Amino acid sequence: MADRALGETVPVSGTRRHAYLVVLVVVPPLALIAAVAAAWGRMVGPVDVLLALVMYTVSIFGISVGYHRLLTHRSFKCARPVRVAFALAGALALEGPPSLWAAEHRRHHKYSDKPGDPHSPWAYGDSGFALLRGLLHAQVGWFYSARNRSNRAHWVPDLLADRDIRRVDAAYPAITAASFLLPAVMGGLLTWSWAGFWTALFWAGLVRYAVVHHVTWSVNSIAHCYGDQAFPTRDRSSNVRWVALLTFGEGWHNWHHMEPTSARHGVLKGQTDPSAALIRLLEKAGWAYDVRWPSQERIELRANHHAGTGPAAQEPQAS
Repeated sequence: MADRALGETVPVSGTRRHAYLVVLVVVPPLALIAAVAAAWGRMVGPVDVLLALVMYTVSIFGISVGYHRLLTHRSFKCARPVRVAFALAGALALEGPPSLWAAEHRRHHKYSDKPGDPHSPWAYGDSGFALLRGLLHAQVGWFYSARNRSNRAHWVPDLLADRDIRRVDAAYPAITAASFLLPAVMGGLLTWSWAGFWTALFWAGLVRYAVVHHVTWSVNSIAHCYGDQAFPTRDRSSNVRWVALLTFGEGWHNWHHMEPTSARHGVLKGQTDPSAALIRLLEKAGWAYDVRWPSQERIELRANHHAGTGPAAQEPQAS
């Protein structure tokens, strides 16, 4: 087929790489540093906290349920307005337009922790400085160091054929502005002051953006380096409870790499998965259907296999 003739990656210009360096690598930690200074001076109020929590919740669900489980892995189907809403929520997290995010993630699954993985923490080795370098690479460094990005025509032809996703892709610059201006305007209106506008812009805009980025990218770094494995995979995906807590279930990463299309990631006792709970609510409301829930028998079969010797017999699928 013609799709197979397409390259998996496309070159990234030096200008774009430097833009990634500033926007995705430099700005978030600077925002966090500024947040510490501002908090020390008590420049935060209840409205700022409320708006930051709302924007954080929308952003994380937008990534976990929208970009990840819905668009990338097609774990469920939903009505068109719900699909568009999740795509917009994911875009508000400022991790790139939906088609590019999904393309990078599908490539990650195909080559997970091997050459070709865009963000493995094991890219430079598995000890000492090499691992530290790898963790930084998986967390943020790959945005700048990658001289090629995933070719969307190769990895996500289904999303490129979706007119709604194409429109969200095209509107991404405007959504980026809205991600900062919406909480700022709300802060100004709720306090009826310019001070409320600027503090909300800072806390619910910049700081929330920085926290969301580092929380979600910790799945790439921490959850491929530390934690436990209850299921046999051909990579080092693991379960990290605090990552799962902050990402609404994404940190239960081991089962996800065992069964990428599963709508539920936290499948063992005590593994709370708010993203799966949201999908369940949508299903009960009739807004989601064809949900790929894992059966208890399959979970037990995979877990029992882990007691054996070797990896699973079947390679996880990228989509």
